[in-house]
Amino acid sequence: MNSELPDPFQHHRQFNQKAWNDLAAAGDAFFHAMSPEQIAAARRGEFKLRVTPQKGIPLSWLGQLKSKKVLCMAGGGGQQGPILAAAGAEVTVLDISQKQLDRDVEVAHRENLELEIICGDMADLPIADQTYDLIINPCSVCYVPELGPIWAEAFRVLKSGGELISGLINPVYYLFDAIKMDAGRLVARHKIPYSDFDLPEDERIRIVGDSRPLEYGHTLNDLIGGQLEAGFRLIGMFEDGWGDNDKLSSMIPTFLATRARKPSNPH
Repeated sequence: MNSELPDPFQHHRQFNQKAWNDLAAAGDAFFHAMSPEQIAAARRGEFKLRVTPQKGIPLSWLGQLKSKKVLCMAGGGGQQGPILAAAGAEVTVLDISQKQLDRDVEVAHRENLELEIICGDMADLPIADQTYDLIINPCSVCYVPELGPIWAEAFRVLKSGGELISGLINPVYYLFDAIKMDAGRLVARHKIPYSDFDLPEDERIRIVGDSRPLEYGHTLNDLIGGQLEAGFRLIGMFEDGWGDNDKLSSMIPTFLATRARKPSNPH
């Protein structure tokens, strides 16, 4: 196990890129690609698209998908991209992990779907201005230390009137001692904003090791206020949780999804 973890603001990208590649290669339970049955249902307009663990995005948020240009931002893994393509959208999937993107390629080949695949950073999108009608951003900004560049890039590549749907982790999740929380005990310990680098080195190595992506618990001001500062208008939101027997989720929603629109005449 690697005892020297990288500085989060300079080297977190390489560390997390490797961690996501390793998780995808290992077939982690959270990253199962869509099945043939799910793709067939999406072709009939019957699908559940998620950016948080349990609830599907309201279909009214997606509107008419046929020929809509959609960017799945940090959306590799063979899930949202293939579903949207099967439903008729023109889809680009961007992710920092090539192994995650390989899942999208596999599903696209298997199902004869057209997907554009880009291995890249959502804080520095290799995409022209005003390209997309819709951005789907599954819960992922918790793996990045600074959110301002992400919201600014999303705003830049959306067309006027385009929308960003993003999954976010409620910062309350990061208040608690992770090891005790896994054992069902809620012990408030950390300040928000949170970083895995706030932990003592030995504990950080035990929790993160060299195979789990580094996480950052952002303030609501950065998660939601940051979108508004980038120029978006918040037009929708819902809350979600882990489900199952997660103790904290049984007491307060631990996830939220936001729907934000780029004004038709942004100033």
